Amino acid sequence: MTGILLYKSPDGRTCGYRVSGHTGFAEAGQDIVCAAISFMSIACANALESVAGMKPEVTQEDALLDVRLRQPNDRAQTIFGVFESGMKDLKETYPSHLKLGETGLPK
Repeated sequence: MTGILLYKSPDGRTCGYRVSGHTGFAEAGQDIVCAAISFMSIACANALESVAGMKPEVTQEDALLDVRLRQPNDRAQTIFGVFESGMKDLKETYPSHLKLGETGLPK
């Protein structure tokens, strides 16, 4: 199962996300759920720079992508909103392969 944590500020603004684990939907290379999560996660991280003009803190390892912004601007909020909406849609369609939650932004 892939776990997705949305980092939220005390006022409810999204400040980033953490994606970890393997979905287990299908074999590596055939897993459409994993491909969708990976594409959306990386596209949104890239858009934070190319569209929002912000440089996120990014950690990427095997089965882990962590993206954080300390003070996201309005464009970044829109990008995070697209990410969150997409992950909610995937969770609704593949509930046993994706876990979605929220937490505060780690220091």
